[in-house]
Parts: sequence; structure tokens; C-alpha cells
Amino acid sequence: MSLRHALLGLLARNPASGYDLLKIFEISLANVWPATQSQLYAELGRLADAELVTVAAEGPRGRKEYAISDAGLAELHHWLTAVEPRKIVRSDMLLRVFFLGQVDSEQARAYLRRQAEISAEEHEKWEALTEFVAEGEDDLSVFGLLSLEWGLRFSAMQREWAEWAEGEIERSSGTDAPPTAR
Repeated sequence: MSLRHALLGLLARNPASGYDLLKIFEISLANVWPATQSQLYAELGRLADAELVTVAAEGPRGRKEYAISDAGLAELHHWLTAVEPRKIVRSDMLLRVFFLGQVDSEQARAYLRRQAEISAEEHEKWEALTEFVAEGEDDLSVFGLLSLEWGLRFSAMQREWAEWAEGEIERSSGTDAPPTAR
């Protein structure tokens, strides 16, 4: 349940409102664990019900500022040190690639070309955050930069792979030869 732990991790630094947490997600965690507003607020409610966070302050228009509790801090530490991450591999994009033989080669190449463009756009988005994240000296900036670097490398790899795959389809067009692995 990584959204739970992402929120606990952010609240371990400082108390924050749901709005503040959503903004932090947008600039720091989006490449590793995106969350919608409804997911985030629902999880904050569950964390409060489980007494892993408390409402530290209430403001105008129902604004609540949440703080991590001792039980929440213990849960975060347990998750960080004792729970092995699950490697869930699900990719809608790769599932489509698997079935690209059902369309003509130009449509398949166009799909892969678009994936390369999307990856290049994502790469630019992560590059734009690099200077902002690198400015900070707090834990979120230091370790956030490590996660950001993963996003940069992953988006570059995806672009390179999509360009290679498009070339392989073009190379094998008109023949029954399957693409070759490197």
C-alpha cells in the first residue's frame, strides 16, 4: 500500500494539509507514485481512522493539517526496513506492443513513434524539475533527486527503445522476419 507510506513519509518531515501534500506529489513523487486528489484525501481519512496520523490543526473552509503519529512513524520505519518491495510489472503500453501484429506496419510504427514522443516529453518534464529539486538540502530534495534521476533514465530508455522498435518493424516490413532482440 505505497500511497499510505508515501503520505506517512511526507508527513514525517512536516505536518501538511491534503492540498499541500497533493502539490508535493505533483512536483516530487509523480514519476514514482502518482496520486489523484480523491485517492489522497481518502487515504488521509484511512490513516486518521487507523491513528497513524492526527489532525494537528483545522483552518477555514474545513482545511485540516495532518501530522504523523508515533504509530505512523513506527509503521513507516517498518515498511522502509522490513518489507520487501513488490515488483509489479503492468504496462498498458507494452501490452499493446505485444499485439501490434494485428495492425499494419505503418500503424505499428506510428504507435511506437508516439511512445517515443511521449517519453521525450516526460524526460523534458523531469529535466525541468532537476534544478528545483537540486537546490534543496533537506532529505526530500536529496533522496528526491535519486528518484528523479530514475525518472530521467527510465524516460530516456523508453524513448530509445521505442525508436529501436519502430526501426525493427520498418526493417522487417514486407518480410515474415520477426524483430530481432539485441
